[in-house]
Amino acid sequence: MRTTRRVLLAVRTLIVFALFAGAVAAEYVRPPPRPIILTEHTEPASHPQQVHVSAVGANQMRVSWVTDDKHVQSVVEYGKVSGNYTASATGDHTSYRYFLYTSGKIHHVTIGPLEPGTVYYYRCGKAGNEFSLRTPPAALPIELAVAGDLGQTEWTASTLAHVSKTEYDMLLVPGDLSYADTQQPLWDTFGRFVQRHASRRPWMVTQGNHEVEAAPVPPLPGSPPPFSAYDARWRMPHQESGSASNLYYSFDAAGGAVHVAMLGSYAGFNSSSDQYRWLARDLAGVDRRATPWLVVLLHAPWYNTNAAHQGEGEAMRTAMERLLYEARVDVVFAGHVHAYERFTRVYNNEANPCGPVYITIGDGGNREGLALNFEKNHKLAPLSVMREASFGHGRLRVVNATAAHWAWDRNDDADSVVRDELWLESLAANAACAPQYGEPGSVDSPNDEL
Repeated sequence: MRTTRRVLLAVRTLIVFALFAGAVAAEYVRPPPRPIILTEHTEPASHPQQVHVSAVGANQMRVSWVTDDKHVQSVVEYGKVSGNYTASATGDHTSYRYFLYTSGKIHHVTIGPLEPGTVYYYRCGKAGNEFSLRTPPAALPIELAVAGDLGQTEWTASTLAHVSKTEYDMLLVPGDLSYADTQQPLWDTFGRFVQRHASRRPWMVTQGNHEVEAAPVPPLPGSPPPFSAYDARWRMPHQESGSASNLYYSFDAAGGAVHVAMLGSYAGFNSSSDQYRWLARDLAGVDRRATPWLVVLLHAPWYNTNAAHQGEGEAMRTAMERLLYEARVDVVFAGHVHAYERFTRVYNNEANPCGPVYITIGDGGNREGLALNFEKNHKLAPLSVMREASFGHGRLRVVNATAAHWAWDRNDDADSVVRDELWLESLAANAACAPQYGEPGSVDSPNDEL
């Protein structure tokens, strides 16, 4: 009798589990694309639009904006009290042509020195509305929000709304911003679309394939060079980090406790390229005793089990992966594939406890929709821990020198819902993985034979 009862109980348990699993599977419905939002400029031509800020050095911020009026000064007034501007700074401006399109006057002004973790009020070009920003903290903890392949759709609005509800300090974007794709007015509508968010916290971005906007082949007379709009509008601190190109650069956060390298998937990356040599120097200059966290962003993922964009990052992985591994990079974020996927620590296509955690997060809200999952017997499937084709964003909260918490939020619900999370230990704190403090290549790799 007892045996019969146990069998019945086991069967009931399996039935309940099956029903519960079916309910969980049924609750998720793959969301479709949503319409583009075209944000118009309704203020006078002298008023700033497309305002966004980025970090420059330890205590400065770059304020960038556009005006239709070409006579507006490139000046920013700022202070810690609303309406009371105790300092001002002047900068420079640029513009560009893309065939029949001519951009507005694009202003870039660096303000500072600024106090960490402080709200500043500022006004651009002595006209228009007042804006406010909060500077990042000078020490840990720090929270880095991550969202790739944004676009300017209703899903993008949902993603950014969820991000803005958190106490994040910076937003990192691994490429594909406006999805203008040569339609230059879409750069303007994108800038206006993200202004409410990008004017309040530093946005640190790198380029994706939708930023290339290369001229036809063969090029027509007067054709613009690739990345014309991106370089003019989204100036990043490449010069400050010793890079000759706006397509790749690095910066420190939290007083140097976190070093972030933003790589260019669409710039040269082989061992004879400027980017490769720059990255080798940049990583060699990071002392992990002072900088326990090392983060890398790029666009085309090196590891991917989705059907979309298979192998597009393989050449760059082959060229550069060893640099990241020997520097003991903690986590690598990529975009391009419109889905979320997290891998275990990996090096050279094998699980490796001293390799980075690779995360694809190209699900910000783009107009192209979400990627289709690949078949489960993909060769990298054993290394893939979590994947889901939903729009969302992630948050890396670096708590202290040894621990950081990663969470990915799905945003196709009324409120964002945490769907994946884990605690990370800094590789610099792992005695078995701790890097040597010299040139990349000085660490003996357990996978040197591969």
